[in-house]
Amino acid sequence: MSLLEVKNLKKYFNTPGGMLHAVDDVTFNIERGHTVGVVGESGCGKSTLGKTLIRMTDATSGEVYFDGQEITGMSQKDYKKMRMRMQMIFQDPYASLDPRMSVSALIAEPIKTYKLAKSKHDLDKMVLELMDTVGLARRLAGVYPHELDGGRRQRIGIARALSLSPEFIVCDEPVSALDVSIQAQILNLLMDLQEEKKLTYIFITHDMSVVKHISDEICVMYLGQVVEKCGSNELFHNTLHPYSQALLSAIPVPSIHNRKERIILKGEITSPINPKPCCRFAARCNYATEKCFESEPEFREYGEGSNHFVKCHRVEELQAEKAKTAN
Repeated sequence: MSLLEVKNLKKYFNTPGGMLHAVDDVTFNIERGHTVGVVGESGCGKSTLGKTLIRMTDATSGEVYFDGQEITGMSQKDYKKMRMRMQMIFQDPYASLDPRMSVSALIAEPIKTYKLAKSKHDLDKMVLELMDTVGLARRLAGVYPHELDGGRRQRIGIARALSLSPEFIVCDEPVSALDVSIQAQILNLLMDLQEEKKLTYIFITHDMSVVKHISDEICVMYLGQVVEKCGSNELFHNTLHPYSQALLSAIPVPSIHNRKERIILKGEITSPINPKPCCRFAARCNYATEKCFESEPEFREYGEGSNHFVKCHRVEELQAEKAKTAN
């Protein structure tokens, strides 16, 4: 059963030049206990999508159902209770923490806000248990964020997210600001917590290697739209959209014998402000035809029952050419 259902979600921002389409008609589901990765280049709307899902910013239109309840139109009073079940881990573990608060105070803050501790003793016990859960030594309870490295700061952010016992967490590039060795520790921690607490994640990243490691399904975003969505293994073995193919070709391969040919994207990026009804990737696509510049492709399933969705006019034609070349 789906824990989260997103239907035609849109988030526009009013700018001097017109309406900026940050998230434009996004639809997908997340099964309970699964991880959906969201990938794409900087500025494609990944973080805005995550914030809109949990109402850190209000949607322009569309619907988000959490555990069967529609939350975009929910009153603030009702949503405050629902908000406990949805949390977020932010990209920058330093900027997201108040530098004037100690580790214990930072972790205790959400617990105090929702009045989950009956006494000071209970609060201290809950904080120490959360520190143990995320791998923070108890001796660090009184120190401040500037005294810690990036990995420990991010563990504070994870502890804060877990403090309200959520079911769903938006992970907004939680390892991009960390060293590679620390990235692996945080990723393993998130995966262990998911298994232990049956958590559901949206994992936002621009690192294709990371998203393959942690995700059950992957959504590829380009200029506010999801252009391809399928299972993690399916995306890496049967990539359909030209933009997804370009992203995968940029993954470093530690071998001089099995290197893929890098797909270099040329052309100007289409403006997300008042975009024309056409394929937004057409100006940079090597396979674009006149139709691509004149009408917007439908986001549709490729092959009946495949659960592989793509937003491309020429997908069948290009796959037929690929099969013919392979033979």
